[in-house]
Amino acid sequence: MDALSVTEGRLRALFAAGLAVTSELSLDALLKRLTEAAAELTGARYAALGVIAASGSELEQFVTHGIADDLRAEIGELPRGRGILGVLIREAKPLRLRDITEDPRSVGFPPGHPPMRSFLGVPILLRGVAYGNVYLTEKHGGEDFTDEDEELVTLLAGQAAVAIENARLYEASTRWSRQLQSLNEVGNALATETDLEKLLDLIVRRLRELVGARVVALALPSGADELRFAAVAGADELLGRRISRSESKSGAVLERRRSERIDSVIDDPEVHQEVSRRLAARTGMWVPLIGREEAIGVLEIHDKQGADARFTHDDFRLAEAFATRAAVAVELSQRVARDAVRRVVQAQELERSRLARELHDETGQALTSILLGLKPLDEALAGHPAREALAELREHVVRALQDVRRLAVELRPAVLDDYGLVPALERLVDAFAEQDVRVDFHSALGEARLPSEVETALYRVVQESLTNIVKHANATHISVSLARRQSGVAAVIEDDGAGFDQRTVREGAVGLLGMRERLALIDGRLEIESRPGAGTTVVAEVPLS
Repeated sequence: MDALSVTEGRLRALFAAGLAVTSELSLDALLKRLTEAAAELTGARYAALGVIAASGSELEQFVTHGIADDLRAEIGELPRGRGILGVLIREAKPLRLRDITEDPRSVGFPPGHPPMRSFLGVPILLRGVAYGNVYLTEKHGGEDFTDEDEELVTLLAGQAAVAIENARLYEASTRWSRQLQSLNEVGNALATETDLEKLLDLIVRRLRELVGARVVALALPSGADELRFAAVAGADELLGRRISRSESKSGAVLERRRSERIDSVIDDPEVHQEVSRRLAARTGMWVPLIGREEAIGVLEIHDKQGADARFTHDDFRLAEAFATRAAVAVELSQRVARDAVRRVVQAQELERSRLARELHDETGQALTSILLGLKPLDEALAGHPAREALAELREHVVRALQDVRRLAVELRPAVLDDYGLVPALERLVDAFAEQDVRVDFHSALGEARLPSEVETALYRVVQESLTNIVKHANATHISVSLARRQSGVAAVIEDDGAGFDQRTVREGAVGLLGMRERLALIDGRLEIESRPGAGTTVVAEVPLS
């Protein structure tokens, strides 16, 4: 009768435990409650529950009962599924041992671990799929675990499997709801927010919350070989920082236009080690921002918070969804910026044309009239002492007239509008050749005219390049050439001057930013090749539709 009462009591306890675990919606709380219930049912001093990872070969979560927090911290890293624990993962069937230390499959315990001998392990199965295992050790009184213990824990595990699946579904639906809300928030911001900085900040903060990352950063191209962190969540010291595009994982992903996820940043040779050391990063995801089939930025994400810093496949896909939104934001901002730059450039060229005409037609003619008016005075003052002062005045007027004509040409040469790029560059080269430097010019374009905006852009690039060479390069020979390039045209400017280190020269210092912006307006690109002592080559290439 006593034995029957004990059994009835244990069944009631099983029923109560089953109700408790099946009513729990938080997965973490459910695993903890299940572990406690298994220990209570069997009289085990220690209990643990291991959740099997998606790979099926190791544990991704390990919940314990009966071990104090300080002892758990002393033991160190939680088990991943070797030894006896690995046997249960592989075989997925109950296992009872009188003394776990005597089993040849055991791999022992780490330093500080409490002694354990009697052992019961039961898999948590649902529809033939193993979710995890319940581990029980040290039955009270030093007894072995019984058939009844195994049966009770198996029944509890069956109930728990359904509860775990429900909790996972609940957490997944909650997570999807949060993701949908965040994506909607970002989508609404795209339609209303005009400040790119605020929009990118919203994207990195929401993504960090959803994937549970320690750091999320968004880098945009800055110059020829740099990336700048334009938005950062979780590491404020990175904001505005520049890194090498050619010597970083972000740059490599941008170049390949393909997302990557790695579980150990220290083992990847492409990772920018200075940044990863500063962040103490362990894992990472890199996702490019693709706009109009071009890579325009990259998301860099580090370290999933929690015991396992690795990101999941779902995290990866969510990051790609956010990258799509971020790409729209950056592309819209760049389009607005390009339109603004285009309007500024067009206004500048119109103003240059107006000033050039005024200088040529009004100031130039006025100075010419003065020269003509001085001629009779020169004849009338023959032999007079004032004639010398008059000659000096004539020289000043002549020089002023030359300066006015030169300035008018620099502002906007009429020959560019009237005859095209090649004649305009011929005159430009001749003008620079007068400054004690040899300038050769060659064109393979023939007499065909190019679109006006293309001619203007290439003329300005050559003009700026020649000015830079004369000012900074100390060159003796310059070559300027125009050539056809597949479906476009290219201007190549080479010199034998001092050259420069592109890593140490800011773009604005040599006018490179202005050249790039002009060319970008017509989908062109600028390439610079230079190193100290080896001269410089500037290539401006523009497609022709």
